Amino acid sequence: MRIDIDKDVCIGAGQCALAAPKVFTQDEDGLSELLPDAAPGPMVAEAVRACPVGAIRTEGARGA
Repeated sequence: MRIDIDKDVCIGAGQCALAAPKVFTQDEDGLSELLPDAAPGPMVAEAVRACPVGAIRTEGARGA
């Protein structure tokens, strides 16, 4: 699964990090960032839905 975060759209709400803390974190500016050893799982879809501005997209996920 490929996960893309559009940093131009991200507002730093942190909902992705709350929904999938093993995949997402926030950088020093508060914007969403993938963890280096992120293991995408079912919570990634929840993080995508939770993002209030739609800054996260996935490709190659089953059922997507």
